[in-house]
Amino acid sequence: MAASFKDARFNDVRPGKVIAWTLLFLGGVVMVTPLLFMLSTSLKPASDVYDLRLIPARPTLENYLAVFEDGRFPGWILNSLFIATVVTLSNLFFDSLVGYTLAKFKFRGRYLVFIAILSTLMIPTEMLVIPWYIMARDFGWLDSYWGIMFPGMMTAFGTFLMKQFFETVPDDFLEAARIDGLNEFQIWWRIAMPLVTPALSALAIFTFLGNWTAFIWPLIVTTSAELYTLPVGLSSFSVEQAIRWELIMTGASIATLPTLLIFIILQRFIVRGVVMAGLKG
Repeated sequence: MAASFKDARFNDVRPGKVIAWTLLFLGGVVMVTPLLFMLSTSLKPASDVYDLRLIPARPTLENYLAVFEDGRFPGWILNSLFIATVVTLSNLFFDSLVGYTLAKFKFRGRYLVFIAILSTLMIPTEMLVIPWYIMARDFGWLDSYWGIMFPGMMTAFGTFLMKQFFETVPDDFLEAARIDGLNEFQIWWRIAMPLVTPALSALAIFTFLGNWTAFIWPLIVTTSAELYTLPVGLSSFSVEQAIRWELIMTGASIATLPTLLIFIILQRFIVRGVVMAGLKG
Protein backbone atom coordinates (compact mmCIF):
# COMPACT_ATOMS: atom_id res chain seq x y z
CA MET A 1 0.00 0.00 0.00
CA ALA A 2 2.85 2.34 0.86
CA ALA A 3 4.52 1.52 -2.44
CA SER A 4 1.35 2.24 -4.40
CA PHE A 5 0.95 5.56 -2.58
CA LYS A 6 4.51 6.55 -3.47
CA ASP A 7 3.93 5.54 -7.10
CA ALA A 8 0.76 7.61 -7.26
CA ARG A 9 2.49 10.61 -5.72
CA PHE A 10 5.39 10.21 -8.16
CA ASN A 11 3.07 10.03 -11.16
CA ASP A 12 1.07 13.08 -10.01
CA VAL A 13 3.95 15.39 -9.14
CA ARG A 14 6.81 14.34 -11.35
CA PRO A 15 5.45 15.56 -14.73
CA GLY A 16 4.64 18.98 -13.33
CA LYS A 17 8.11 19.32 -11.84
CA VAL A 18 9.74 18.23 -15.08
CA ILE A 19 7.78 20.81 -17.08
CA ALA A 20 8.54 23.54 -14.55
CA TRP A 21 12.24 22.79 -14.45
CA THR A 22 12.38 22.52 -18.24
CA LEU A 23 10.76 25.92 -18.69
CA LEU A 24 13.02 27.39 -16.03
CA PHE A 25 16.08 25.94 -17.75
CA LEU A 26 15.03 27.24 -21.16
CA GLY A 27 14.34 30.68 -19.70
CA GLY A 28 17.75 30.66 -18.06
CA VAL A 29 19.42 29.75 -21.35
CA VAL A 30 17.66 32.60 -23.15
CA MET A 31 18.72 35.07 -20.47
CA VAL A 32 22.32 33.91 -20.13
CA THR A 33 23.21 33.37 -23.80
CA PRO A 34 23.72 37.09 -24.63
CA LEU A 35 25.99 37.48 -21.61
CA LEU A 36 28.01 34.44 -22.62
CA PHE A 37 28.30 35.74 -26.19
CA MET A 38 29.48 39.11 -24.87
CA LEU A 39 32.11 37.45 -22.70
CA SER A 40 33.15 35.15 -25.54
CA THR A 41 33.56 38.07 -27.95
CA SER A 42 35.71 39.92 -25.42
CA LEU A 43 38.14 36.99 -25.54
CA LYS A 44 38.39 36.89 -29.34
CA PRO A 45 40.95 38.68 -31.54
CA ALA A 46 39.62 41.25 -34.00
CA SER A 47 39.73 38.77 -36.89
CA ASP A 48 37.36 36.37 -35.08
CA VAL A 49 34.76 38.87 -33.88
CA TYR A 50 32.14 37.72 -36.38
CA ASP A 51 32.69 34.06 -35.49
CA LEU A 52 29.44 33.15 -33.69
CA ARG A 53 30.88 30.27 -31.67
CA LEU A 54 30.49 30.73 -27.91
CA ILE A 55 33.87 29.10 -27.26
CA PRO A 56 36.62 31.23 -28.88
CA ALA A 57 38.88 29.36 -31.25
CA ARG A 58 41.86 31.51 -30.21
CA PRO A 59 41.09 33.00 -26.78
CA THR A 60 43.19 35.99 -25.77
CA LEU A 61 43.33 38.63 -23.04
CA GLU A 62 44.77 41.29 -25.32
CA ASN A 63 41.43 43.10 -25.47
CA TYR A 64 41.40 43.55 -21.70
CA LEU A 65 44.95 44.85 -21.74
CA ALA A 66 44.09 47.24 -24.57
CA VAL A 67 41.07 48.61 -22.71
CA PHE A 68 42.99 49.29 -19.52
CA GLU A 69 45.91 50.75 -21.45
CA ASP A 70 43.50 53.45 -22.59
CA GLY A 71 44.03 55.92 -19.76
CA ARG A 72 40.43 57.12 -19.89
CA PHE A 73 38.80 53.78 -19.12
CA PRO A 74 39.76 53.63 -15.40
CA GLY A 75 38.55 57.22 -15.11
CA TRP A 76 35.18 56.28 -16.61
CA ILE A 77 34.85 53.48 -14.06
CA LEU A 78 35.65 55.88 -11.21
CA ASN A 79 33.17 58.44 -12.58
CA SER A 80 30.38 55.86 -12.68
CA LEU A 81 31.28 54.58 -9.23
CA PHE A 82 31.37 58.07 -7.73
CA ILE A 83 28.12 59.22 -9.34
CA ALA A 84 26.24 56.01 -8.52
CA THR A 85 27.43 56.08 -4.90
CA VAL A 86 26.58 59.74 -4.28
CA VAL A 87 23.14 59.46 -5.89
CA THR A 88 22.41 56.27 -3.93
CA LEU A 89 23.30 57.92 -0.61
CA SER A 90 21.20 60.95 -1.52
CA ASN A 91 18.21 58.74 -2.31
CA LEU A 92 18.55 56.80 0.92
CA PHE A 93 18.56 60.05 2.90
CA PHE A 94 15.92 62.17 1.15
CA ASP A 95 13.54 59.42 0.02
CA SER A 96 13.44 57.88 3.47
CA LEU A 97 13.01 61.27 5.14
CA VAL A 98 10.10 62.25 2.87
CA GLY A 99 8.60 58.76 3.13
CA TYR A 100 8.75 58.92 6.93
CA THR A 101 7.10 62.35 6.93
CA LEU A 102 4.25 61.21 4.69
CA ALA A 103 3.72 58.01 6.66
CA LYS A 104 3.92 59.27 10.25
CA PHE A 105 2.83 62.92 10.24
CA LYS A 106 -0.78 64.00 9.93
CA PHE A 107 -1.06 67.28 8.06
CA ARG A 108 -3.49 68.78 5.60
CA GLY A 109 -2.79 67.92 2.00
CA ARG A 110 -0.35 65.09 2.62
CA TYR A 111 -2.26 62.74 0.31
CA LEU A 112 -2.22 65.36 -2.43
CA VAL A 113 1.53 65.71 -1.96
CA PHE A 114 1.94 61.94 -2.16
CA ILE A 115 -0.20 61.71 -5.31
CA ALA A 116 1.75 64.57 -6.88
CA ILE A 117 5.01 62.73 -6.19
CA LEU A 118 3.67 59.47 -7.63
CA SER A 119 2.32 61.24 -10.71
CA THR A 120 5.87 62.01 -11.79
CA LEU A 121 6.35 58.29 -12.41
CA MET A 122 3.97 58.58 -15.37
CA ILE A 123 6.20 61.10 -17.15
CA PRO A 124 8.70 59.43 -19.52
CA THR A 125 12.33 60.31 -18.97
CA GLU A 126 12.60 61.50 -22.57
CA MET A 127 10.10 64.28 -21.82
CA LEU A 128 12.14 65.47 -18.85
CA VAL A 129 15.44 65.71 -20.68
CA ILE A 130 14.75 69.15 -22.16
CA PRO A 131 13.70 70.79 -18.83
CA TRP A 132 16.68 69.19 -17.13
CA TYR A 133 19.02 70.48 -19.82
CA ILE A 134 17.62 74.03 -19.64
CA MET A 135 17.94 73.97 -15.86
CA ALA A 136 21.51 72.67 -16.03
CA ARG A 137 22.41 75.32 -18.61
CA ASP A 138 20.87 78.19 -16.64
CA PHE A 139 22.62 77.17 -13.42
CA GLY A 140 25.95 76.43 -15.10
CA TRP A 141 25.86 72.71 -14.39
CA LEU A 142 26.60 71.48 -17.90
CA ASP A 143 29.62 69.22 -18.21
CA SER A 144 29.95 68.70 -14.45
CA TYR A 145 29.40 65.94 -11.92
CA TRP A 146 26.52 67.84 -10.35
CA GLY A 147 24.88 68.22 -13.76
CA ILE A 148 24.90 64.45 -14.17
CA MET A 149 23.63 63.73 -10.67
CA PHE A 150 20.97 66.30 -9.83
CA PRO A 151 17.99 64.69 -11.69
CA GLY A 152 18.29 61.52 -9.63
CA MET A 153 19.12 62.87 -6.18
CA MET A 154 15.56 62.06 -5.09
CA THR A 155 13.04 59.73 -6.73
CA ALA A 156 9.29 59.15 -6.56
CA PHE A 157 9.78 55.38 -6.52
CA GLY A 158 12.08 55.59 -3.51
CA THR A 159 9.63 57.85 -1.67
CA PHE A 160 6.78 55.43 -2.35
CA LEU A 161 8.83 52.43 -1.26
CA MET A 162 9.96 54.03 1.98
CA LYS A 163 6.49 55.36 2.82
CA GLN A 164 5.00 51.90 2.47
CA PHE A 165 7.54 50.45 4.87
CA PHE A 166 7.41 53.27 7.41
CA GLU A 167 3.66 52.79 7.71
CA THR A 168 4.35 49.37 9.23
CA VAL A 169 6.53 50.81 12.01
CA PRO A 170 4.44 50.76 15.23
CA ASP A 171 3.53 54.24 16.46
CA ASP A 172 4.10 53.05 20.02
CA PHE A 173 7.84 52.84 19.35
CA LEU A 174 7.88 56.43 18.18
CA GLU A 175 5.81 57.68 21.10
CA ALA A 176 8.13 55.94 23.54
CA ALA A 177 11.10 57.64 21.87
CA ARG A 178 9.39 61.04 22.21
CA ILE A 179 8.78 60.40 25.89
CA ASP A 180 12.48 59.61 26.26
CA GLY A 181 13.28 63.06 24.87
CA LEU A 182 14.36 62.30 21.31
CA ASN A 183 13.54 64.87 18.66
CA GLU A 184 11.89 63.87 15.40
CA PHE A 185 15.12 63.62 13.44
CA GLN A 186 16.62 61.35 16.09
CA ILE A 187 13.48 59.22 16.10
CA TRP A 188 13.67 58.84 12.33
CA TRP A 189 17.37 58.04 12.33
CA ARG A 190 17.72 55.88 15.45
CA ILE A 191 14.32 54.18 15.75
CA ALA A 192 12.53 54.07 12.40
CA MET A 193 15.42 53.57 9.99
CA PRO A 194 16.74 50.32 11.54
CA LEU A 195 13.24 48.84 11.25
CA VAL A 196 13.05 49.31 7.45
CA THR A 197 16.40 47.78 6.49
CA PRO A 198 14.92 45.59 3.68
CA ALA A 199 13.48 48.66 1.97
CA LEU A 200 16.72 50.59 2.34
CA SER A 201 18.67 47.67 0.88
CA ALA A 202 16.33 47.30 -2.09
CA LEU A 203 16.33 51.05 -2.75
CA ALA A 204 20.13 51.20 -2.57
CA ILE A 205 20.51 48.33 -5.03
CA PHE A 206 18.02 49.69 -7.56
CA THR A 207 19.44 53.21 -7.37
CA PHE A 208 23.06 52.15 -7.69
CA LEU A 209 22.42 49.85 -10.64
CA GLY A 210 20.24 52.43 -12.37
CA ASN A 211 22.93 55.09 -12.16
CA TRP A 212 25.75 52.66 -12.97
CA THR A 213 24.07 51.84 -16.29
CA ALA A 214 22.62 55.32 -17.03
CA PHE A 215 23.35 56.46 -20.57
CA ILE A 216 20.96 59.03 -22.09
CA TRP A 217 21.29 61.89 -19.59
CA PRO A 218 25.08 61.59 -19.01
CA LEU A 219 25.54 61.54 -22.79
CA ILE A 220 23.54 64.75 -23.21
CA VAL A 221 24.93 66.76 -20.32
CA THR A 222 28.66 65.97 -20.74
CA THR A 223 31.04 67.03 -23.46
CA SER A 224 34.42 66.28 -21.87
CA ALA A 225 35.67 62.72 -22.21
CA GLU A 226 37.13 62.98 -18.69
CA LEU A 227 33.60 63.23 -17.26
CA TYR A 228 32.10 60.36 -19.25
CA THR A 229 30.46 57.59 -17.29
CA LEU A 230 31.29 54.03 -18.26
CA PRO A 231 28.31 53.46 -20.63
CA VAL A 232 28.97 56.76 -22.41
CA GLY A 233 32.68 56.03 -22.64
CA LEU A 234 32.02 52.61 -24.14
CA SER A 235 29.81 54.16 -26.82
CA SER A 236 32.75 56.33 -27.90
CA PHE A 237 34.65 53.20 -28.94
CA SER A 238 32.23 52.76 -31.83
CA VAL A 239 33.37 56.12 -33.23
CA GLU A 240 36.97 56.53 -32.17
CA GLN A 241 37.97 52.91 -32.68
CA ALA A 242 36.06 52.34 -35.98
CA ILE A 243 33.54 50.08 -34.23
CA ARG A 244 35.99 47.68 -32.68
CA TRP A 245 33.42 45.26 -31.31
CA GLU A 246 35.97 43.26 -29.35
CA LEU A 247 36.84 46.35 -27.28
CA ILE A 248 33.20 47.30 -26.84
CA MET A 249 32.34 43.80 -25.63
CA THR A 250 35.37 43.80 -23.35
CA GLY A 251 34.34 47.07 -21.73
CA ALA A 252 30.75 45.86 -21.45
CA SER A 253 31.92 42.67 -19.75
CA ILE A 254 33.88 44.66 -17.20
CA ALA A 255 30.92 47.00 -16.64
CA THR A 256 28.53 44.07 -16.17
CA LEU A 257 30.63 42.34 -13.51
CA PRO A 258 29.65 44.64 -10.59
CA THR A 259 25.94 44.37 -11.43
CA LEU A 260 26.12 40.58 -11.54
CA LEU A 261 27.91 40.45 -8.21
CA ILE A 262 25.34 42.76 -6.62
CA PHE A 263 22.44 40.66 -7.89
CA ILE A 264 24.03 37.39 -6.81
CA ILE A 265 24.93 38.58 -3.32
CA LEU A 266 21.95 40.80 -2.53
CA GLN A 267 19.11 39.36 -4.60
CA ARG A 268 17.16 38.34 -1.50
CA PHE A 269 16.96 41.99 -0.43
CA ILE A 270 15.67 42.98 -3.87
CA VAL A 271 12.92 40.37 -3.88
CA ARG A 272 11.95 40.95 -0.26
CA GLY A 273 11.83 44.72 -0.61
CA VAL A 274 9.70 44.72 -3.75
CA VAL A 275 7.34 41.95 -2.60
CA MET A 276 6.74 43.52 0.81
CA ALA A 277 6.18 46.93 -0.75
CA GLY A 278 3.56 45.43 -3.04
CA LEU A 279 1.83 43.64 -0.16
CA LYS A 280 1.74 46.81 1.92
CA GLY A 281 0.29 48.77 -1.01
